Amino acid sequence: MTRQVLLNPGPVTLTDRVRAALARGDWCHREPEFAALIQDINRRLVQVHPGMAPRYRAVTLAGSGTAAVEAMLATFAPDAGATLVIANGVYGERMARMLDAHNKPRRLARHAWTAAVDVAAVARQLEADPAITHLAVVHHETTTGRLNDLATLGALCRERQVTLLLDAVSSFGAEAIDADAWNLGALAGTANKCLHGVAGLSFVLAREDLWSGPACRAGALYLDLRGYHDTQHKDGFSPFTLPVQVAFALQEALAEHAEEGGSDARRRIYAGRAARIAGTLRTAGIETLLAPGDYSSVLWSWQLPPGQGYASLHDALKADGFVIYAGQGDLGAQIFRIAHMGDIRPDDLDRLCAALSRHFGSSP
Repeated sequence: MTRQVLLNPGPVTLTDRVRAALARGDWCHREPEFAALIQDINRRLVQVHPGMAPRYRAVTLAGSGTAAVEAMLATFAPDAGATLVIANGVYGERMARMLDAHNKPRRLARHAWTAAVDVAAVARQLEADPAITHLAVVHHETTTGRLNDLATLGALCRERQVTLLLDAVSSFGAEAIDADAWNLGALAGTANKCLHGVAGLSFVLAREDLWSGPACRAGALYLDLRGYHDTQHKDGFSPFTLPVQVAFALQEALAEHAEEGGSDARRRIYAGRAARIAGTLRTAGIETLLAPGDYSSVLWSWQLPPGQGYASLHDALKADGFVIYAGQGDLGAQIFRIAHMGDIRPDDLDRLCAALSRHFGSSP
């Protein structure tokens, strides 16, 4: 049977080690051993990126990365003052809708989906509107694969003392995160992307002063992270049921991530895969949507050639054992996306490049 490899932006192809953890056993989520497991996961999460462990605490909740982002905004976006949302893709625009759903004051700096963040324009908006106390942005916007310039944007947040709320769903565990330099208040992430865990658990890391400071009106019971924090950091239990086997897998994935060299090593691995795939597609005359230097290591977007529909490409590659991803919105008819996460082995990469070459009529 042909091995199937997922090249979509999560869930990812699991390693044998992580998949085996799913069969570890059946535990009750109200027993002390599971509480200890969640506390261990939370300790490991704040160690994924250097410098975060002393000042940040993690909580884990059941749900996708979107659930974690909404919980972060519901819990930490202010009721007084406003949050400036920067949107240059689907997921930035989704954050604005989340704030609206929770009746949180917000502003929107909307950009074209293929555009970089205009940091100078953001600075002008902050200068003109002193009510803005928080800024929400997507780190890696998987709509296009763009890695937003958080170094410059984060420095602006630090300079203006604006609290950064970061959607790190598709970057946590691979792309560099400098919490102190960016004035990072909180970030949201998920198990099933760069950490190579299983879908079903997500998490939020927040600075200790946000956990202990005055509470905002969350506007939801399940998404109010303070309840998770108060219980998980007291006795390890959670206010609602967490998926036990998915937690086994996340603990194993975090251990594997650390043993393999952490986020820097994972980023180098992804970048190597990206370069290999890019070389094959460029040889076949396929062009990127963005300039190559604008991409994350995690995912790149590629233009469909004239007369080529996504469906035929998807089906041909799936028959060869590879699942790619379509574009979103108006980009749906223009691009396809290939992610570089998960257990992609050297022979998988060889097979993928051969399959791409066959489909586009070039030599591998």
